[in-house]
Amino acid sequence: MDQELITDLFRQMLRIRRFEEEAARLYTERKIGGFLHLYIGQEAVAVGALSVLEKTDEVITAYRCHGHYLLRGGNARAGMSELLGKETGCAKGRGGSMHFYDVKNHFHGGWGIVGAQLPVAAGMALAKKYQGTKDVTLCFLGDGAVNIGSFHEGLSLAAVWKLPVIYIIENNQYAMGTPLEKTAPTEDLSIRAMGYPMASDIADGHDVFDVRAKVHTAVRRAREQSLPTLLEVKTYRYRGHSMADPGKYRTKEMLEKEKEKDPIKALGAKLDSLRLNQLREQIEQEIEEEIRDAVEFAEQAPFPAPETVMDYIYAE
Repeated sequence: MDQELITDLFRQMLRIRRFEEEAARLYTERKIGGFLHLYIGQEAVAVGALSVLEKTDEVITAYRCHGHYLLRGGNARAGMSELLGKETGCAKGRGGSMHFYDVKNHFHGGWGIVGAQLPVAAGMALAKKYQGTKDVTLCFLGDGAVNIGSFHEGLSLAAVWKLPVIYIIENNQYAMGTPLEKTAPTEDLSIRAMGYPMASDIADGHDVFDVRAKVHTAVRRAREQSLPTLLEVKTYRYRGHSMADPGKYRTKEMLEKEKEKDPIKALGAKLDSLRLNQLREQIEQEIEEEIRDAVEFAEQAPFPAPETVMDYIYAE
C-alpha cells in the first residue's frame, strides 16, 4: 500500500483527535460556550470518506462537524477561533461549534437541526447536475436522523431525480443517549435504501481503508451514472453526545472494549510494523505544534466588535 497514503490518513485522523481533545480541555475551562459535540472515536469515517473526493465536490454534515471542516481544507486556527467565539473564526465567531462553514472549500456546515442537511444535500446535488458537472455531494448524518421526516424527503428526491449524492450514516450506536436497539427494529440501517430504491452498503468505521473503499465505489457511481447511494458506517464515539453528557447509559467496560478498535492506534501500529515509527513520531510532533499554535492564536484573537452584531444576518 502507498506509504504516502497511509501516512496522510494517519496524519488527518490524529489532527482531528488532537483538535477535539484540546477543544474538550478549553470547554472544561469555560472558554467555549454553548454545546460542544466531539468526533473522538469516529475519525476514520470522515477521513476515509473525504480522502476520495475532488476539491470541487460538496460536503455537508450535522453538528459534529469539526473534523469534516478540517479535512476540507479548514484552518486549525480558524476552527479553534470559532469555538471560542472569536472574529478570526471560520464563521466570524457567530456560528460556534455546531456551525462550522467554509464556502471556498465547498464545506457547507455544520447543521444544528437533526436531519435538516439531507434535503439541502439533494438540492446541492441537483444544482451540480443542472450545471453539467461530474461533481458529487457527500452528506453525513447520525443514526438518530434516520427516523426524521427529512431523511425520507432527501432520499426520495435523490432517487426520483437520480442525483449524484452519497448519504453516509455515521452510526455511532447512540441517538444522543438512546441506544440503537430502542430506535430501530434492525441493526442494519442500510436496508432503508430499499424503500426508494437506491444502492446501499455497510462499512467498518474502525477501518479507514474499508470506509475509503466503500465511499470510492459510491462516488464513482455518482460521477459516472448520476445515481445516489446510502452508506452506513458502523462506528463509535468515545465521549458523550456532547460535553454536557456524562454518558451513564454505557459502562466503563463497554467503552474500553470499543477503544480497543481505535482506528488511530491501529494505523499507528501499522506504520510501526512498516518500520516507519520515526515518521509517525515526526507527524505526532507536527500535529502537536499545529494544535498548540491554533489554541494560542484563538485565545489571543479578538471577539467580534459589539457594533457588528447585525452583520451577516442577510445575504448581500
